[in-house]
Parts: sequence; C-alpha cells; structure tokens
Amino acid sequence: MARQEQILLLDPPHELKFRGPFTDVVTANLKLANPTDRNVCFKVKTTAPRRYCVRPNSGVIDAGTSINVSVMLQPFDYDPNEKSKHKFMVQSMVAPVDMGDMEGVWKEAKPEELMDSKLRCVFELPSDSDKAHDGESNKVLSSSLLKSESSMPKSASASLDDGEVKKIMDECKRLQLEVQRLRDENRQFREDDGLRRRKTTSSPPMSVAGSGGALREEGLSTRVLAFCILFFVIGVIIGKLAL
Repeated sequence: MARQEQILLLDPPHELKFRGPFTDVVTANLKLANPTDRNVCFKVKTTAPRRYCVRPNSGVIDAGTSINVSVMLQPFDYDPNEKSKHKFMVQSMVAPVDMGDMEGVWKEAKPEELMDSKLRCVFELPSDSDKAHDGESNKVLSSSLLKSESSMPKSASASLDDGEVKKIMDECKRLQLEVQRLRDENRQFREDDGLRRRKTTSSPPMSVAGSGGALREEGLSTRVLAFCILFFVIGVIIGKLAL
C-alpha cells in the first residue's frame, strides 16, 4: 500500500541552503506548518547526523499551527569542488487520539500511516558582488568613524581656536602687569608707612597703630584682590580647555 502524501507544508520545500564561510556554525531555518484540524507528529532525520544539530528534531505540531526548526551545520573544511550529498527527511504522521509516549507512537506506527518529505543540502559561498558590497559597507562605516573621530578634539587644547587662545594670552599678560603694578603700589605703601612711623615716634601708639594698620590693610587687600583676579582667569582658562 502506498504511503500518504505529506500533509505538512515545508518552507523551503525542497532544499536547505547553507551559506559560508564554514569556519563557524551556519544555520538554515525550516518552517513546518500544519494546515489540518488534527495534531501531527514529526521528526527530522539526516544522512549525516554528526555534521548537523537540529532543534527541535521531533515533536507535535498542533492543528492550524506551525513550528520553526533550526538546522545547524557544524564547522568544516569546505571544498567547492565537492558536491554535497547530505540529505534531510521530514517524517510525519497524524497523532493518535490516545497519544502516549512519543517513542512508542513511532514504534507502533504502520508504514501506510507515515508521510515524508526529502530535502537536499546546498552549500554556497558569498559571491564576488556580495563581497564587494560588504567591502563597500565596511568602507562607509570606516569613513563615518573617521569623520566622527576628526570632529572630536584630539586634545583639550584643540577645542579652542587660535583667536580664543590669543585673547586669553593677552588677558593673562594684562593681568600680570596689573598684579605687578599693585605689588609696586603695595611696596610704596610699606615704604611710606615706615617713613611715617619714624616721624611720629613721639605720637600715641594708638594713632600710629591705627595709621599703620590702615595702610597695611589697604596693601593686603590689594594683594588679595590681585591674586583673586589671577586665579579666576586661570580657572576660566582651565575650564575652556577641559570642554
């Protein structure tokens, strides 16, 4: 008695294509659809079981549903002159109503209840056009990376243009001159204070201390102001360089 025609719909229906290079695991997907109103048992067989890993390799497909099977080809040394002789077979049968152990169902199945579909394996290497496309994609990616890198500052000093640097340096020189001028004034205040103190040795200590204290406070405040200005400018320069 002839076997029944396969009731499962296979996609792809006739061959499994594996695209290299084959230095790593290559996976082909097989979709099994059950268009009937009955549950269907299936299992996947191959002529080269050591070369492939199939997940799932057996099971039950419910009525009106489908399942995706991953067929994983293990790495091997590919010879383009060698034609693939590997084949797969999808075997199926309508699940019995009182279905029990899956292994027992297949053992007790009658030959006329079994259905099968065969698929051959095809090995492909990327074509020259695909390689060129991949190379062009890599060039575009590399170009984009180089542009993004060139738009970023190579160092902190590169974030400032020449005009800003010159402006900051001029400001530093001006402030240095201002600080020097304040130092000279402070020194002159000290000299004047010493002269006044020598002239007024006969005066009450309070007035001398008061006069000398005022001069020292003025000189000290001038120095503090100068250092504050200098530190502020240095802070601004460091802040701009860090941006």
